[in-house]
Amino acid sequence: MSFELIKLVNEAQKKPAVVDAKSGDTVRVHQKIKEGTKERIQIFEGVVIRIDRALSHTARMTVRKIASGIGVEKSFLIHSPLIEKIEITRRAKVRRNYLSYLRQRSGKSARLRSVNFDREGVNDIRDIHAEEEAARLKEEARLAAEAKQAEKAAEEAALAAKQAEVEARHNAV
Repeated sequence: MSFELIKLVNEAQKKPAVVDAKSGDTVRVHQKIKEGTKERIQIFEGVVIRIDRALSHTARMTVRKIASGIGVEKSFLIHSPLIEKIEITRRAKVRRNYLSYLRQRSGKSARLRSVNFDREGVNDIRDIHAEEEAARLKEEARLAAEAKQAEKAAEEAALAAKQAEVEARHNAV
C-alpha cells in the first residue's frame, strides 16, 4: 500500500509532457533563474551527453557546451518546475548512452554526425489536459464576469428607481 502511495506522489511530480531528448542531441534548455525579486529565463545550449532515469520523475539530463574555450557541463532535472522548456535543435547518430569521450575531444574531433529529423514535430509538446483546463477556466472567468456585470446592472437599475422615487416625492411637495 505505501509503495502505491509513493508511486502516486511521484507521478504527480512529473510534467505531463516532455521532449524525448536522447544522447547526442543538441538542445536548448530554457531555465528560470531567480535573482532577488526578479525572475528571468536563461538559455543553455549544448550537446546532451547523458540521460539518467528517463522514465522516472527524477530524470536527469547532462548537457555540455564549450564556453570561451572551456567545457561547461550542467545537469538538469527534466521534470523540475524551474525548467521552462527543452527544445531539440539538432539530432546526431550515436551508439552510446553516455558520451563521456566528448570530454577529451575538442574542435573537429568532437563533432557528431547529424541526422535529419522533424524538428517541429519533435518539439511540439501539447498537453491536451492542460489546454482543456485552461479553456474551462477561461469560460468560468467569462461567466463570472457576465454575472458580475448583470449584478452591477441590477444595482444601477435599483439605484435609478430610488432616485426617480426621491425626485417624484420632491416634486410632489
